[in-house]
Amino acid sequence: MIKHLRELLELSRGKGKKLAVAVAQDSVVLKAVAEAVKEDIVVPILVGDERLIKEEAEKAGVDLKGYEIVHAEGIEEAANKAVELAAKGEADLLMKGKLQTAQIMRTVLKEEYGLRTGRTMCMVSVFEIPDFPRLLILTDAGMTLYPDLKQKIDLIENAVMVARVIGIETPKVGLVSAVETVNPKLQATVDAALIAKMADRKQIKGAIIDGPFALDNVVSKEAAEHKGIVSPVAGEADIIVTPNIDAGNVLYKALIFLAKAKSASTIMGAKIPIVLTSRADSDETKLYSIALTAALS
Repeated sequence: MIKHLRELLELSRGKGKKLAVAVAQDSVVLKAVAEAVKEDIVVPILVGDERLIKEEAEKAGVDLKGYEIVHAEGIEEAANKAVELAAKGEADLLMKGKLQTAQIMRTVLKEEYGLRTGRTMCMVSVFEIPDFPRLLILTDAGMTLYPDLKQKIDLIENAVMVARVIGIETPKVGLVSAVETVNPKLQATVDAALIAKMADRKQIKGAIIDGPFALDNVVSKEAAEHKGIVSPVAGEADIIVTPNIDAGNVLYKALIFLAKAKSASTIMGAKIPIVLTSRADSDETKLYSIALTAALS
């Protein structure tokens, strides 16, 4: 089991994965891609306005010698061309560049590209948090707005795949809400209890799952003991499943901007994993996200 995100670089090194970057004219994205090339993680295909890509590369101090550039006039054309490369097997990974999440995902979801699997696509993020004893996995901070029961099960299965790649064979999954008791007026607590029972009956396999939990008692044994919560997941969760995108996104950004956590994120549920980070994320976060996604592929 890895303990630091930097270990993702070793995990994904030397695989020769081709990475198609949609709308690649972004200096931070290009800097991260260049680092991934230097680490022997990916072979990039930069899709976007060639002139702007070269301008942004110069700004970032990135030498594009040897890089393949596929010219596209606008955002829509660049997204289409990048996704098409993945659909045809000419790229192993897809990465969001200088465009909104909705724009790239709309293209991925087009039936003509055949990248759907039937599973819910979701964002899975891995955090390295100062003074926290292990890597922590979070879903979903960026894709699924208000997941229903079936979608939450898909989110868990996607996150478990990520956990196994970083060396956690049987991850502990905590479903969180505002409270740790079942309240019919809080659907998140009802869903959590149902999913926990389904896991007990082996309807969901490969993880130890429990809930509902409040955030404190899923990450702190002391808080769980103080509230009298007895569970193998209490205080020991490897994966946190939030009830909706509001909670997930707030927690994600709180960890980054307040707790100074490092992170890596990927989109799971399509036929290929997708590198998806916030436009505000650092080049280090984007590098770790590329490494995580390459390891998953």
